[in-house]
Amino acid sequence: MSLPRISFSPRPRACLSAALLVLALTLAACSGRPGAGSLALSTAPAPGAQEHTILIATTRERDDRPGTYFNRERAERIDFARATVSIPPTHKPGQIEWPAKAPGNPETDFTVRSANYIDGKSAFRAALDRELAKRPKGKREVFVFIHGYNTRFPEALFRMAQLTADSRLPHVPVLFTWASGGDVTDYIYDNNSATIARDALEETLRTIAASKAEKINILAHSMGNWALMETARQIRISGKPLPERKIGLFAMAAPDLDVDVFKAQLRRTGKPDRPFILLVSKDDRALKASSLIAGGKQRVGAYDNEKELAELGVTVVDLTQIESLDAAHHGKFAQLAQLAPEFRKMLAGQGRRESGGGSEFGVDSVGDVVGSTAKAAVTLPLKILTAPITIFSGAQ
Repeated sequence: MSLPRISFSPRPRACLSAALLVLALTLAACSGRPGAGSLALSTAPAPGAQEHTILIATTRERDDRPGTYFNRERAERIDFARATVSIPPTHKPGQIEWPAKAPGNPETDFTVRSANYIDGKSAFRAALDRELAKRPKGKREVFVFIHGYNTRFPEALFRMAQLTADSRLPHVPVLFTWASGGDVTDYIYDNNSATIARDALEETLRTIAASKAEKINILAHSMGNWALMETARQIRISGKPLPERKIGLFAMAAPDLDVDVFKAQLRRTGKPDRPFILLVSKDDRALKASSLIAGGKQRVGAYDNEKELAELGVTVVDLTQIESLDAAHHGKFAQLAQLAPEFRKMLAGQGRRESGGGSEFGVDSVGDVVGSTAKAAVTLPLKILTAPITIFSGAQ
């Protein structure tokens, strides 16, 4: 008996190859990226430099090579670490001043002052509580950052340090770093790694919620939003939500998510009743390439209908007109870190979406709610859109 001959269209492979080529050309400026040994410790004095201690939760495999700590491989279980990063006095907001050679010059470069592994969840929570105790009551908040696609461990660590330094907020920074391959050709590997990381991210968030943290603020970038939304979905399904009083800001920057998938996830998690921000940019070249890989479906971070997204119950911040510091126009969120205090004031004015009392505000009226804060942001220029919301006097 002869079997029928099956032929496969070369189109999907051609589309994938074309998309990866676009990504490679777009990210060509990322040549000379950090590799093994790039996190060697610096002990040189640097008057005027700022130091930030960052706690780390990761699904990456440990790497015994000096100055490396973690690599691209997936670990079987969650791991933890701590690192102190020095920011040079010459630092410019939104940028990472990479050393030409490790360990770098702390007067002009980002450098690592100390780093060590933390063995186990209990030790991680104890380290977190110690950092929180250094802050006064009322300011014991945690800032969790989840990086995106094509990100190596040193890049994730220094980006966390840059966001912490530029935001000028007293939060304890916690980096959640999943096993990205750190190469433009690793898109499928990265997507699978982000999916694998869901349980570890849930475990991390539950550990933080069980700590002395008063609020948990979360920022995810690019493909990190896939891990974040899937984790939020599985927490909702579990029937064991995180303590509502501890949930603070929830922000998604340049989400590499299919719009239809995002809508389905929100149907399961429900409309947010906490500040929920989407940072989008229609000129995001990396997400255009991602759309090619995904069969032409638009990604949330480059979606051209902000009002439709706003109707889902989120606040949309359109960064299209912001001049990007990177060739892919995919990292604009990092340039906004210095505006974090202003955004917090804006969202405090937004209040919670509840029925009864208060005043109704429609699309494009956030400026009316928060006054000069939003108007100052708009002059950057920024366009802020939001769904109709109810504002309560003095609501947080």
